[in-house]
Amino acid sequence: MPHPISSLGALHTAISLLPVAAGLYGYARTRGIDVSMRSGKVYLAGLFLSVVTSFGLSSTGKFNAGHALGLLALAAALGGVGVSRLGFLGRLRPYLSAVGLSFSFFLLLVPGINETLSRLPPSHPIGSGIESPVVRGALLGWVGLFVVGLCVQMWTVHAGRRASRRA
Repeated sequence: MPHPISSLGALHTAISLLPVAAGLYGYARTRGIDVSMRSGKVYLAGLFLSVVTSFGLSSTGKFNAGHALGLLALAAALGGVGVSRLGFLGRLRPYLSAVGLSFSFFLLLVPGINETLSRLPPSHPIGSGIESPVVRGALLGWVGLFVVGLCVQMWTVHAGRRASRRA
């Protein structure tokens, strides 16, 4: 039987759905997370709150891999935002920004996939943690989707740059 979810765990889960929904909306609308749009701002705020609330959660009571992934996701998102301000990177800026923000979204869902498959349905969870073949398969699928999505984003950025040069 899975561990019951605490009040903080429930709050963290609810907060974590904000950046997931905002990120998915951004990908559906603009093929990426655009921090100049409201959905991009919600994504960044939700990611920050998700990472902060995760620090109160740990089955061992210590810093764990989920916390490290959260910090790495936050660093990737901030890097994706900050790189657009670095003029010396020239034409690479939109590509690097897309990589940083997409990588943060990817990392955000790694612990989410593990926890979801290890807790649902409550009576008989699909997986039993990161060592479970089902969880590993889902994470491998997530890696594949990330790579394909990143390629689509790079093509979109490239096509957008080409179209703006013609105009």
